[in-house]
Amino acid sequence: MTLRKPPLRDVHAERGASFTEFGGWDMPVEFDSIRVEHEAVREAAGVFDVSHMGEIEVVGPDATALMGRLTTNDVTALEPGDAQYSAICREDGVMLDDTVVYRLPDEGGEDAYLFVPNAGHDEEAYDRWVTHRDDADLDAEVRNVTEDWAMLAVQGPDAPDLVADEADADVLDLSKFTATFARVAGVECWVARTGYTGEDGFELVCPWGDAEAVWSAFAAECQPCGLGARDTLRIEQGFLLSGQDFHPGEEPHTPYEAGIGFVVDLDTEFVGRDALGEQKGGGIEESFVGIELRERGVARHGYDVTDEEGDVVGRVTSGTMSPTLGKAVALGYVPTDLADPGAPVHVVVRGEEKRATVVDTPFE
Repeated sequence: MTLRKPPLRDVHAERGASFTEFGGWDMPVEFDSIRVEHEAVREAAGVFDVSHMGEIEVVGPDATALMGRLTTNDVTALEPGDAQYSAICREDGVMLDDTVVYRLPDEGGEDAYLFVPNAGHDEEAYDRWVTHRDDADLDAEVRNVTEDWAMLAVQGPDAPDLVADEADADVLDLSKFTATFARVAGVECWVARTGYTGEDGFELVCPWGDAEAVWSAFAAECQPCGLGARDTLRIEQGFLLSGQDFHPGEEPHTPYEAGIGFVVDLDTEFVGRDALGEQKGGGIEESFVGIELRERGVARHGYDVTDEEGDVVGRVTSGTMSPTLGKAVALGYVPTDLADPGAPVHVVVRGEEKRATVVDTPFE
């Protein structure tokens, strides 16, 4: 299979990045080292190329109705410039993806949205929206603009000032989960105070062909970062990774099981609402938790979680040696009666049960 390439693939190669396949894209995994890049974001700032993320625009008289039917949160609460975390579910409530929905300024007097599917999900999201639009006879235009727009993320305690210095608008006035159009490094960008690291910062959506100008402005001022550091940063925060911490076939979970029940508004009519309403009333059997190892070892995706009797009761979906905390941390699913912080469990690392504890996230 031919990998899709971000617009800055050659620029990253010249900088010495190493690459990995992710979601069908050929993406930089690290530039200097995961630890160096991770620490830069926690202590100062780093810039990421996240152009593998999808972008779908939905515009028209029924755009709000279409978005409301296919995402779990209440899009009617959004004003232009607002953003919202949400989930995309099947009829049985199982998550197909998680996403950020942006309410754009009206286009020709009609409601307009941009939502961001995860890497490799843009085509299926586009097809799902078009199919539902046609079946429901809704009036909305759906556009897959993933390869029209690049996306960069500038993250870290110094990131707001770095972006403000390059912007022609006062982006520091933006609160979390709000966005605006502004010129950044001379390029018209959608500037959103969102991110996936747990640090302050912005995500910048800019024209594909102008990505190098924006990237170069920040790469000269802060650490270029790859997907390796993005992964360790999000694990420390307890953030879900689509396709790994949940997957409709291999790791099927609802928003309630995955710990993001706050994105479900049961007062709205969306696909999966009835199933999720039943689950909320009846409770969940498995919960997504943080796990901290108490013995030497690193928990990895797919490792078994056992109880004190040695019975397999759950599994690790993400794990790493935390660069910030210097200890092994993991995310995964356990029975709900073992999900309280402090509950003792074990993680099977290379055939050996390692003592561990369920903990709150973000990890401390």
